[in-house]
Amino acid sequence: MNQLKLDQNFKAYEEAKKLVPGGVLGIRRPYNFVEGEFPIFFKEGKGSHVIDLDNNEYIDYLCAYGPIILGYRETEVDEAVIAQIRDKGFCFSLTQDYQNRLAEKMKELIPCSEMTVFVKTGSDATTCAIRLARGYTEKKKVLRCGYHGWHDWCVEVKGGIPEKLYEDIHEFEYNNLSSLEALLKEHDNDTACIIITPFGHPLAHEMEEPNPGFLQDVKDLAAKYNTVLIFDEIRTGFRMSIGGAQKYYGVTPDIAVFGKAMANGYSISAITGKAEIMQQGEKNVFISSTFFPNSLGYVAALKTIEILERDQVLDKVWEKGNYLINGIKKAMEKYPVGAILSGVAPMMFITFEKDKDKIYKQKRTDFYTQVIRRKVFLQPFHHGYVCYRHTDEDLDYTIGAIEESLKYIKEKY
Repeated sequence: MNQLKLDQNFKAYEEAKKLVPGGVLGIRRPYNFVEGEFPIFFKEGKGSHVIDLDNNEYIDYLCAYGPIILGYRETEVDEAVIAQIRDKGFCFSLTQDYQNRLAEKMKELIPCSEMTVFVKTGSDATTCAIRLARGYTEKKKVLRCGYHGWHDWCVEVKGGIPEKLYEDIHEFEYNNLSSLEALLKEHDNDTACIIITPFGHPLAHEMEEPNPGFLQDVKDLAAKYNTVLIFDEIRTGFRMSIGGAQKYYGVTPDIAVFGKAMANGYSISAITGKAEIMQQGEKNVFISSTFFPNSLGYVAALKTIEILERDQVLDKVWEKGNYLINGIKKAMEKYPVGAILSGVAPMMFITFEKDKDKIYKQKRTDFYTQVIRRKVFLQPFHHGYVCYRHTDEDLDYTIGAIEESLKYIKEKY
């Protein structure tokens, strides 16, 4: 399969590097894909498809790194937002009451929800959650498990951040209760909160479901040590189930944070949980931004959630995802090359079994090169997602493209 024509992408990237540090920021930088093989800029999208600057069209499984649960340019959601802009406006000195309607909806759907604070990004939400927990408990230690954003306390790359800003943050292993309990014993009287992704999606590694009883055991330990339990549901919320992973796994935290899929691409996130903790945001804990009350995210979230409920979207996402996973598994059985499929139907990841000679890295590069040349957009270092607008034809084509790519690896190695 020949390399894609990407001349306009590379031209725009060279221009961008003179204007923006790195050309593009963070996980969207070319070295997080396969340099020279992947596009760098998209110009449009519709449904489950996206088009780059060179007019290559792809079936997209990154879904904007998670916000797209319905599809790109979802008419009902966009029309609700356009109507708000045209007819009422969205940025004022005071808050519009869409806040109340969305908070009521959260309370209806999310098991832990009694009160809610709305912010803009996942990093806003996780940072706000630990501030609320510290305000409530008057303790300072934070025990974390998973990726929680780019703010000083949790970012993986420590450049520009003094150690004192994260010296009270301690990491434990997913599905390893003893590693958590050891930290709780060590910081017995000073642990403000435990923050964990209820479904394991560590950076660039296989995804992992909780072992039977693990999340309940974490909750029991939080209660034993009188600390706040926070579920980071930025990725799982409104995707694993309408009530998030806490609803799916049947374990209710004290606080949870939501974002990404709740507004199908519009910028909004939420911290929701027990009233006694959330009320710290009234006076004791300061939460404020010029843009937090902007109503476009609220309107988009209300419409997105309406569609999720009305059309039983998540049932269909699970059905589509399971079909895709089963097809990929069959392809992997046909061409056993050390590929590993992890995850659950709404979000999955293809990695390669590690070996001492590190041949798996070249296999990974070759595999994702073959996949992108077949115009299936997946990422080598980040899991993919399934959205509502992925069609049966999309899924069948994707399974075929993955099978052909595995066959290439089998023949090469």
